[in-house]
Amino acid sequence: MTLGAERKLGERIARELYRDPDYIDDPVLVEYVQDIWQPLLKAARARGELGPELDQRFAWQVLLGKDRSINAFALPGGWLGLHSGLVAATASRDELASVLAHELSHVTQRHISRLMTQQSQQTPLMIAAMILGALAASKNPQAGGAIMHGSQALAAQQQLNFSRDMEREADRIGFGVMTAAGFEPQGFVTMFEKLQHAARLNDNGNYPYLRTHPMTTERAADMQSRQQLASRAPVPSTLEHAMAAARARVISYPGVDSLRAAVAEAEAASFASLPRARQAGALYAAILAATRLRDNATAARLQARLDAVAGEDAAAQRLARLLAAEVAIGQNDAARVLKLVDVDSRRRPDLLLSAQAQVQSGKAAEAAQRLQTWVTNQPRDATAWQLLASAYAAQGQQLRAIRAEAEARVADLDYTAALDRFKAAQDLVRRGGAGGDHIEASIVDTRARQVESLVREQALER
Repeated sequence: MTLGAERKLGERIARELYRDPDYIDDPVLVEYVQDIWQPLLKAARARGELGPELDQRFAWQVLLGKDRSINAFALPGGWLGLHSGLVAATASRDELASVLAHELSHVTQRHISRLMTQQSQQTPLMIAAMILGALAASKNPQAGGAIMHGSQALAAQQQLNFSRDMEREADRIGFGVMTAAGFEPQGFVTMFEKLQHAARLNDNGNYPYLRTHPMTTERAADMQSRQQLASRAPVPSTLEHAMAAARARVISYPGVDSLRAAVAEAEAASFASLPRARQAGALYAAILAATRLRDNATAARLQARLDAVAGEDAAAQRLARLLAAEVAIGQNDAARVLKLVDVDSRRRPDLLLSAQAQVQSGKAAEAAQRLQTWVTNQPRDATAWQLLASAYAAQGQQLRAIRAEAEARVADLDYTAALDRFKAAQDLVRRGGAGGDHIEASIVDTRARQVESLVREQALER
């Protein structure tokens, strides 16, 4: 497959994942994953695994899914999927980095393209449907079977499985990328052990995506020997990782019983005997759970304990403040949010929380200015575009608000919905509702033509 064809196929699949109700854009988790993902990409470039053309043509996006299973997967065109259950199961940044490095290596070595080429008799649409069916079947066997019906589809999916040679290659190159990025090699070994255990518990034979990620004894032994050669000592879990994993755990298990269990863990008599990182994670999970249970009094009481456990750890302090700000947003306490977060910060969670608070407190113009600067540099940020639309609407700038809504749909690859919003903006201009904003009207016309071209291109692909 050409790079362009693989990128288009990946976008077709990613478009459906964006529409999945289990897709999440959690700013805190996304930032934490990106802080691991970006050094891996940089290391892959430095090692020559990620060449300039591949780097430019592929998406290199990690999509998070609200799913309790321990799973991650690579898609065509540089898209990766990561389940919140896997983040929750990791004990360190190094373990999470090992999984991302492995999946990254599947893409840089063009394993997916090589396997897709074996299915050259199938149309890209059929291949996309089979992969989506495999993903659906990992959650709902009936839904997956409806998409991947028939012996022909099953045989094709079996041929999409990564070979053992490809798995070993992804291990070897991923290990090199991970260590070059500064992560500890022991993370690969301990993650292998967890995945082996998960495979024994969760192997139900229902078409999980690219099924051969078998955690074989041979692969585990190979990683163990490489770790010993690297002779680096493993590092314990940090407060920051414990808190990020706790957040993923609450997101993965949103049921009332699970939320109550999270609160109970922080109030157990044996809590004081837990290691400090475990305490930080338990308190973080309990606060988030109490908030979702609408028990604000418990959340406030536990927040003071979390602040004390965070101590002088800057990363832990920041996550604690962001959590407190998130609780305040839920209580419509915009003034408290603006005291807790750094309004001038260029980091995404701070930006989104403070902008939301500014809109709530009548400072929509300030929020819009900061968000406009952000989306200029990060045009794929659908959440920021949607918040920008709210900021413009609060100021009565309807044309800009509609255009921002359209750009949010573009960022999610939903070009049809985006074109509808751009046409709505053009209609507003024709009715004289643009308020004399001729520059914005011109931008809308240009973007409408561009997106209309993308919609026609998608129609031809079908």
